[in-house]
This record gives sequence, structure tokens and C-alpha cells, in this order.
Amino acid sequence: MAKFQSPTGMHDLLGEDLEYFQKIEKACKDIAGFYGFQRIETPILEETGLFEKGTGFTTDIVQKQMFSLRTRGGDFLTLRPEGTPGIVRSYIQHGMQNLPKPVKIWYFGPFFRYERPQAGRFRQFYQFGFESLGAEDPVVDAQIIQIFYNILEELGFKDLTIEINSIGDSECRPEYKRVLTKYLKSNQSSLCPDCRRRLKENPLRILDCKREKCQIIAGAAPQMIDRLCKGCHNHFKSVLEFLEELELPYQLNPYLVRGLDYYTRTVFEIFSGSLEDDKESSQEIKKTALVGGGRYDDLVRLLKGKDTPACGAAAGIERIVHLMKLKGRKIQSSKLPQIFLAQVGELPKRKSLKIFEEFKKNKIKLAETFHKDSLTYQLRIADRLAVKFVLILGQKEALEEKIIIREMKSGKQKIIPIKNVIREMKRRLKKD
Repeated sequence: MAKFQSPTGMHDLLGEDLEYFQKIEKACKDIAGFYGFQRIETPILEETGLFEKGTGFTTDIVQKQMFSLRTRGGDFLTLRPEGTPGIVRSYIQHGMQNLPKPVKIWYFGPFFRYERPQAGRFRQFYQFGFESLGAEDPVVDAQIIQIFYNILEELGFKDLTIEINSIGDSECRPEYKRVLTKYLKSNQSSLCPDCRRRLKENPLRILDCKREKCQIIAGAAPQMIDRLCKGCHNHFKSVLEFLEELELPYQLNPYLVRGLDYYTRTVFEIFSGSLEDDKESSQEIKKTALVGGGRYDDLVRLLKGKDTPACGAAAGIERIVHLMKLKGRKIQSSKLPQIFLAQVGELPKRKSLKIFEEFKKNKIKLAETFHKDSLTYQLRIADRLAVKFVLILGQKEALEEKIIIREMKSGKQKIIPIKNVIREMKRRLKKD
């Protein structure tokens, strides 16, 4: 019988990879605390209709990539393929529209898409995201961009570039769609099969196609930025002015649309240049989008909530980890113990357990091998761990309520009362 393996496109998180994830999560948590964002954990499973309506029925995510199931009770559920619809569902369900605006939320966790397994693509993958709901002011767009920029800088990325565009709203976008459709129909025979389908369903998404022949056609298409209504134009102008005030490097990309149907007005992506310790530039580094997002002013209303402007973005964690590894960005391991606690015999073992807990209460890290009784073995492990001190508790010492302190480098030993060991080790560690 074959051994069980993790499912195709899904992977365990352990060792070094987990340390990278924890570092990214800590950076998110620190930034969230500073900017006043509260963490949220939404269910991994949601009603399928939430994504069909929220993400967009014509998107690749809904049509090709969702893991969906029907329960024995007849409910249709889907493993969440992205974060925003679940956030909005929770916002509506829990009456968050009654909270002071904006409501600022962040998340970090697993998502699921039926991707073809290949380098950098997973069926279970991880993202973090920040969402701000309830404020229309363009300063919110700029602050969301600033937050992600700060997180990437904290993780060691430099030479970051923001690509940004406005895709208008329900007032000005219909006219643009008409002009765009007319242009694309004249080039329909050169489009890929997916884009010929998109031409009927949502022509804007053709601008997001990654196939070369479609990109050539899209590169000569009419631009939305030239057809913005006054409200969208003024909003976008203000966003850019805020970015300039913040001295954030951006460039206009008039064909940036993002792949989801709910976006309005501002859309953006952040690309990595290199890492802090990078000596050689790399094409892979320079052209990798780490963050994507924008404004979604109609989504709350679309999902049966009150009319609520909103803005947010998400970042792929595996992609960030991959680039950090690629450029040798090491994770500093937690501080190693400087003390090893050795014991010989049943009574010393019992007393050692209590001593170990006393060190824990005083936040002093210890190493131990309580499952072994051989002092020779324990000293060998202590030597391998390169600790500075070994505390030795034998039968005689346990009966006399004393303990031996051995300096590993010099071999010098001193016997002290057990009740004084915490104070003595604090003194020695401070001295070293």
C-alpha cells in the first residue's frame, strides 16, 4: 500500500518555511496595531453564492478555480478562494455598518483555488489582507497602499514600485466598455479562446490576460483614464497627490484592471525590485507583483448591505517567502538557551520538573532531556547545544536541596542551594 502524501498542490508548513510565515505574520500584526486595524478570522467554508455574486460569476476564480461541495443537507459550500467577499459578508451579518467609520480589518490565513500545480502555484495557499470599509475619501486608498508598502519594506524588500490605475465607476465605465468592446471586436480573431468569451461577458478582463498575443492587442486599446467622469477623475487625482506627499514611487498603468469584478475607481499592484541584501538584480525579482487591490464601493450593496464605500488589498505569502529565500533573506531564529538542566535519578527528575517551571516563570530559557537518565548522554547534548552552563541535580543534591552549576568552557563547578539558583543564573547570564 502506498504511503499517504499531502494532496496535490497542498503542502505542510514546518521548519524554516513556518519561521518565514511567522515573521510575515508578526510584521502584519505590528503594522495593524499601529494603524488601528482589528484582526478577523472568517470561516474557510462559505456559501457558494457569496463568491458567485461577490467575486463575479464570469471570473476565472468562479468559473474554473473554486473547490465547491454539496453537503448531505443540500447546502452548496465553497472553500474560500479569496478574502474580500467573506469580510463583507461578516461586516453585514454582524452589523458593523453601525460602528464608527471606517471599519478597519485585517486577516491572515489559507485560501483555496484549483490551480494547475506548478512552481509558485498552490491549491491551498496563504494570503494576508487589509480592508477599510465605510470611508470614500481618497486618503483611505493611499493609506492602504502605504500599509502594504511598509510591510514589504519591513520584510527587507526595496526598490518597490506601485502600478496604479482608475477603472471608473457605474457612471463612466459603461461608455468605456462600449468603446473598448468595439475596439476588441475588430481584433477578435487574434484573441485567445478565454478572451473571446470575456468579450461577451466582461471585456475589461481582457486587459488582464497574461497571454502575449492578447497583451499586444490590449496594449493598443482605448484607455479608461481618458474617459473618467468628474468624480472619478478628482478621486484619482487626490490619490496620486497623497502618494506624492508620502514619497511613494508609483507609475500609471492605464491597462491595469485586476481580475475581479467588484473593483471600482482605484486599482493597484506593488512590484518588488530587490531585497535589502541583494547584490545582483534579477528579472524574476523585478517583475513579481506581491500585492494587489483597490477600491470596491459597490460590493457591500451588491451583497445586500447598506451602500458602503470600501478599499482593500491582499498579498500572497508563498510568493513573498519565495523571493525572500531567493535573495538569501534569512530568518533569525529565536534566542537559543544558554543553560541545560541535567538530572540523574527519579527524585532529581521530579525536582527538575519544578525547577524547569520556575525558570519558565522567570522567562529564562532552558534545555533538557528529562527522558534520559545518563549524565554522560545529557552532557553530550549540552555540549552539542553549545550552552554556557549546565545545572546538575543528582540524588545527593536533591536530598540536600542543592544543585551543581558547571561552566562548560572552564569546567569549573559550584554547589548552591536550589532556592538561589534563579537569582544566581540571572547574575551569571547578565555578566556574560
